[in-house]
Amino acid sequence: MIRRVLPHGMGRGLLTRRPGTRRGGFSLDWDGKVSEIKKKIKSILPGRSCDLLQDTSHLPPEHSDVVIVGGGVLGLSVAYWLKKLESRRASFLRNINEYLAVVDAPPLDLRFNPSGYLLLASEKDAAAMESNVKVQRQEGAKVSLMSPDQLRNKFPWINTEGVALASYGMEDEGWFDPWCLLQGLRRKVQSLGVLFCQGEVTRFVSSSQRMLTTDDKAVVLKRIHEVHVKMDRSLEYQPVECAIVINAAGAWSAQIAALAGVGEGPPGTLQGTKLPVEPRKRYVYVWHCPQGPGLETPLVADTSGAYFRREGLGSNYLGGRSPTEEEPDPANLEVDHDFFQDKVWPHLALRVPAFETLKVQSAWAGYYDYNTFDQNGVVGPHPLVVNMYFATGFSGHGLQQAPGIGRAVAEMVLKGRFQTIDLSPFLFTRFYLGEKIQENNII
Repeated sequence: MIRRVLPHGMGRGLLTRRPGTRRGGFSLDWDGKVSEIKKKIKSILPGRSCDLLQDTSHLPPEHSDVVIVGGGVLGLSVAYWLKKLESRRASFLRNINEYLAVVDAPPLDLRFNPSGYLLLASEKDAAAMESNVKVQRQEGAKVSLMSPDQLRNKFPWINTEGVALASYGMEDEGWFDPWCLLQGLRRKVQSLGVLFCQGEVTRFVSSSQRMLTTDDKAVVLKRIHEVHVKMDRSLEYQPVECAIVINAAGAWSAQIAALAGVGEGPPGTLQGTKLPVEPRKRYVYVWHCPQGPGLETPLVADTSGAYFRREGLGSNYLGGRSPTEEEPDPANLEVDHDFFQDKVWPHLALRVPAFETLKVQSAWAGYYDYNTFDQNGVVGPHPLVVNMYFATGFSGHGLQQAPGIGRAVAEMVLKGRFQTIDLSPFLFTRFYLGEKIQENNII
């Protein structure tokens, strides 16, 4: 069974149920049992209707093969591939990210816009761009390199000041509606038997075993046996026995890891190594500019880090920029409109002179599951919490890699190893070993 619950009551959960598993049930503590018995007695007293058979469809089952904490696109992708690969069974580093972007996804209508990506590089970044494009071409990607003159000829609306080189995806590159992907995956996994549940993971019940390494150092191995889920609008928790936990809780995945004891040991040891993922707030702005670039406009990533693309057919554009100085407070999702005025718009107007007259129409904020170590994902099992697996920390590029990540995690759970793509560089142990993944052009 597969389950997804976001911490702090955010979002919905998902799980699949094994045949014959009863849903509902009491919590394990005696006070909870007494409380439930009192409710049932009251329900049959004179003047009250008999309501012994309460609706428990919103509750998680008592037992689960796999609990997925986090039900965004990554959690849904893991659920999809677990179901798909399980049914089948029953009947390099620099180019890893390119592989992940092309792994087969479930058949969904994503409204793909094939306008390509246009990345701009300054003089100091030009060599890295050439190197990246070489790798992409080796893997079959149709990507061209353009000089400033070629860039002006292809896109006359661009000011090439400060641009030394550009790369342009000519085929099978573009963007899609992430909401469509989320809802499409949700419907698909529901059709495969996945159950959704909304609540907050508050505790893991684990067992521990002391072991010696090959060099006679003592380590403690943990195994999670039960997840406690506090349901919305309830003071009680629902215990779920499980065999596997997938931590796909996004910006809150470090909190979930800490509940399992990850990082509790002495500093500098594997046991003391925390999951370095934290919420980072990012703003997205939508603006209107009738004189702006036309319908063939690609997604443009500027040398400054600002980016934009067209949004629909009505001369609207969507874009933003990651902060380069102070990070915004992640305690809320309020939008800082001054950030656009001071830190985004000047770069947009310099690169596209028509944007001098743009008018912001709307804006929103969201969270990156930001990996402070190397801004790349964490995939696969924890070395000491032996039945917790990670699919988190993608720092803004998890959406495009979700199909590949979901498959990789499912393969590790079901087969004990990565099969389609070797994602061993993304394992948790790199944080202890200090082995960073170097990845350029992260927007």
